[in-house]
Amino acid sequence: MDWEALLYSRIETIKPVSLDVRRRAKAVWDAVFKPIDGLGRLEEILCDIAAAQDTTKIELSKRAILVLCSDNGIVEEGISQSSSSITHTVAENIVAGKASINQMAACCHTDVIPVDMGMAEPAGGCLDRRIAAGTKNFAKEPAMSRELAVRAMLVGMELVHEQKESGYHILGTGEMGIGNTTTTSALTSLLLRCHPQNVTGRGAGLSSEGLLNKCSVIERALIYHFGEKYICRDIDVLDMLACVGGFDLAGLAGVFLGGALYRVPVLVDGVISACAAVIAARLCPCAVQYMVASHLGKEPAHKLLLQELGLEPVIHGNLALGEGTGAVLLLPMLDMALAVYKNKETFEENNLEAYQRY
Repeated sequence: MDWEALLYSRIETIKPVSLDVRRRAKAVWDAVFKPIDGLGRLEEILCDIAAAQDTTKIELSKRAILVLCSDNGIVEEGISQSSSSITHTVAENIVAGKASINQMAACCHTDVIPVDMGMAEPAGGCLDRRIAAGTKNFAKEPAMSRELAVRAMLVGMELVHEQKESGYHILGTGEMGIGNTTTTSALTSLLLRCHPQNVTGRGAGLSSEGLLNKCSVIERALIYHFGEKYICRDIDVLDMLACVGGFDLAGLAGVFLGGALYRVPVLVDGVISACAAVIAARLCPCAVQYMVASHLGKEPAHKLLLQELGLEPVIHGNLALGEGTGAVLLLPMLDMALAVYKNKETFEENNLEAYQRY
């Protein structure tokens, strides 16, 4: 099977959103009995969602957070205060409905779908989409082959197809995998052509000494794979992903591409999913039109990645939890905005002249 040819053949079928539908959704907003643009960014997001769904009759009632779980061999380098066993434990808690994302999702009627993309130790109850039992230590060898990276992306695309067939209207992105802020920082350094110390944070709570080690490990690994002048090199995005990425990141990039392919809006969560979104955008620029940024978190790379995408986050909560928790926070706000959007109370029905857009 030529997996790469299959990936690109699917990407070639992705089409931009309908600008006409977006204009008509904006007209619906302007007719509602309220000041023009009164709900600000939320109005814009619902117009984006209308364009992505290709209808002004926006639906958000059935939604889910896809939590992609995998382990990262780079943990061997002491870049986290936690061991890889935590990935398995948290995944089991998600399956049991006891994790943070489950508690938050239950408050807004959102399903949580944990997916095993490649944990070292499988967790029963996850959707089994295992590529391998974790990636390799990218400080010493490529994290995965190019073929495995592509296969993980195709899995992400297929996950969206499955949810679309099951009637889901909108999806959020989540992840679980000890070491994945390190893979993210390494990829961000390559994607944005900057040094690791400018885009690397403390992850799940590293000490200052631990942060210095994390930056050093990433820097050495990037030089090992791409040479001293890696910042100046034009590196293929799939090579980046294969050398220093993770199965969760690759799968999430596929989820964003799948959202564009199957016309399902996808919420960007934290720094890991934002990095995956940039990878998707490099492969298919119009995929960004199907993305919605939920929040801005603690990791320094997060803001830079959202700027690269041209997306503006709604929530500035300084979060650092992952699992899709930032994405699910946005959903109740969208529900409230949608209630206003669907409001039948218009200027015309009140025998009043509508506000004019100047």
